[in-house]
Amino acid sequence: MEALAEVSFLDAFERELRELLRSDVEFIQLIEDDLVYAGGKRIRPRLVHYASRALDPEGVPHEMRLALAVELLHSATLLHDDLVDGAETRRGREAAYRRYGNAVSVLSGDYLLSRLLYALAQTGKMELVFKFAEVARELAEAEVLQFQAAAYEDYREEVYFRVIRGKTAALMQAATEGAAVLWDLAPDHRWRQALAEYGEAYGLAFQMRDDYLDLMGDPEKLGKPVGGDVREGKVTLILLRLLKRAPEEVRPILARRGEENGDIERLRELAVLLGVADEVVAEIEKEVLRAQKALAPLPESAAKEALIDLARAELGRLR
Repeated sequence: MEALAEVSFLDAFERELRELLRSDVEFIQLIEDDLVYAGGKRIRPRLVHYASRALDPEGVPHEMRLALAVELLHSATLLHDDLVDGAETRRGREAAYRRYGNAVSVLSGDYLLSRLLYALAQTGKMELVFKFAEVARELAEAEVLQFQAAAYEDYREEVYFRVIRGKTAALMQAATEGAAVLWDLAPDHRWRQALAEYGEAYGLAFQMRDDYLDLMGDPEKLGKPVGGDVREGKVTLILLRLLKRAPEEVRPILARRGEENGDIERLRELAVLLGVADEVVAEIEKEVLRAQKALAPLPESAAKEALIDLARAELGRLR
């Protein structure tokens, strides 16, 4: 089984990202330095890399352009999300809009989107451009739907799953299936379908895990107080299940966004007492298993194992 040169790929990715985002406008450069070069796990570029090498040990054509595109779309949404959510920090630093103002922050996000379009154009793959256009549409609709659901108190699980598919899973699916597009695989090719299903299932598990830990996680490990989603009026799967089991107690807490002392702790207690925490973990496990099984048609390789390990790690983060 071939070795997977992940470190060298990520090093090259950082260099390419810096080059692509270079600007002589100081405020743009400062924001990009904070947001993009602050690093992170680079999950989306890694998905591209693993999917690419699962198809061809040498990598598919324009693998790096696709990795840059997925990270740029993700980063642009973070700039806009922080402003919309009123976030104070991003990756340990003060959020860009708080330092530079709303207009500069939003326009810098637009700059990222312009560089994303440039990276996609370099691939010469119109199908990939269409795919990213659809991802951007899903993402925008999901963000608005989340606010709409909160405003209308629309507490349906199908709404929640549409939101997290649009916000998170669609881009991760584009990262993995995009490698197959670059390798000129038809939409009905079993390897392309395998990577597409993996990306969607992994993305759902990723977001459900993040939502679960927002309420049930350890504040010290998270580096922030728990209950942020409650305070922002976002209704996640664990909150929906709690609302179904104990509506008379949970609905008032959600309505006042957990502002009273003891509200968040009571939700945590109820999640354990009513078995809701275990239910949500089981839902995450289901998507992790679906992601792993989806890869069955692909030949054995270090890259395939890396994709499997990445999905499995979502369960490890729950502990």
